[in-house]
Amino acid sequence: MQQVSEQALRDLAEQLGECMTGKGLKLASAESCTGGWLAKIITDIPGSSAWFTGSVVCYSNEAKHSLLGVDENVLKEFGAVSGETVLELSDGLFSHTDADVAVSVSGIAGPGGGSEDKPVGLVWLSWGKRGKSVHARSFHFDGDREDVRKQSIKQALNCLLDLLVCD
Repeated sequence: MQQVSEQALRDLAEQLGECMTGKGLKLASAESCTGGWLAKIITDIPGSSAWFTGSVVCYSNEAKHSLLGVDENVLKEFGAVSGETVLELSDGLFSHTDADVAVSVSGIAGPGGGSEDKPVGLVWLSWGKRGKSVHARSFHFDGDREDVRKQSIKQALNCLLDLLVCD
């Protein structure tokens, strides 16, 4: 397992900010297992309000439904930690914000809460641009709760950088 430092996350967020600013785009995030940590990393950067519109921390299923419109049937059938749910979270961001780009994260950071089908360390991300295809992919991260959360944030930032083709 690779340790992820706060500085490494900040460096990625700064790179993303330069890219977003250069392209004139705004980002919104929906966070479950990361609990707003992605937004914290971004808003630690002075001037991030020019490209970051905000984050919705929707930890419970009820919050996912009431705040961003995730269909209750999707939550019942697939669960909070699923591709279907993170795609609906991103759709909700596009419906409720003026963001051009959205990223959503839901996972099982541990130490409990895992199952055979959905083990601790399983994280689903979705990311994409308004009016374009939105991607969803699962990842499995090792380590303790903090490690899983940091790796989730790093992966989300890297997915956004890849999406926007930023150096």
